[in-house]
Amino acid sequence: MDGHRVDAHRLTLLAEVVRAGSIAAAAGRLSFTASAVSQQIAALERELGGRVLDRHPRGVTPTPLGAAMLGHAEAVAGELRAAEATARALLGGAPGQVTIGTFSTAGTTLLPPVLAAFRRDHPEVGLRLLELEPPEGYDLVVTREVDLLITHRYPGSALPPARGLTRVLLRRERFRLVLPVGHRLAGGRPSLGELAGEEWISGSPGTHNRICLEHLADERGLALRVAYETRDYQAVLALVEAGLGVAFVPEAVVGRARVAVLDCADAGPDREVHLVHPVRPAPLVADLVGRLRR
Repeated sequence: MDGHRVDAHRLTLLAEVVRAGSIAAAAGRLSFTASAVSQQIAALERELGGRVLDRHPRGVTPTPLGAAMLGHAEAVAGELRAAEATARALLGGAPGQVTIGTFSTAGTTLLPPVLAAFRRDHPEVGLRLLELEPPEGYDLVVTREVDLLITHRYPGSALPPARGLTRVLLRRERFRLVLPVGHRLAGGRPSLGELAGEEWISGSPGTHNRICLEHLADERGLALRVAYETRDYQAVLALVEAGLGVAFVPEAVVGRARVAVLDCADAGPDREVHLVHPVRPAPLVADLVGRLRR
């Protein structure tokens, strides 16, 4: 590095470019010109003494040096945003907003009553909700673009590293077996083996609920046939209502669906719901975390 100090804003710009996938896309998001972004990345490379990006016809990818800098870049971006928020609070500025990242079913079942109570107590605070499919969102908490992340882990899946963030288990969500009304097994507690010949409804390969289903089947030496693929649980319930298959769904989403809801005799999956936030969350974020944990 030849004694040069690394410019913090150029470092955060690197993270924006990598996330956007190209210099042009990052420039558009930031309302800069592509040439201005290129010049700043070139200056960063001179400061570091090596290339941080490989250019390709379809965009950019980080070099080993660039990848090593990303964690630092995200942390710097987060600290800068935290400093700005602290200054606003101390100088009596606008309270700003709280940004929450969440997966879809938590956004429809868990959050609404909590956010309604929060809004009543803090009517001046803006609330922004982002739908983020796990494991997305950890980097956004590091950079403070998301103040609080609600994420999950299904059986058969691993949690990503928390990277210096606070992650707490909020709850475990029970999964129920749903069958069409009038199904021959709807009156009892069938085993997974008894359901092996059924047409299953689950996500596409690699999605969390599909990994979970395959994990349960593998543990029992079974092969289950997924005939319909969707990770939208409302679509799953509609397909089961229509008599097109069977599925596991979180208990909270069953609602008034016209399906038979029962337990599987030898498989009772649940998913863990976690909260992820900075180690020192802002007071409003700490308030929201407390409400969710209560």
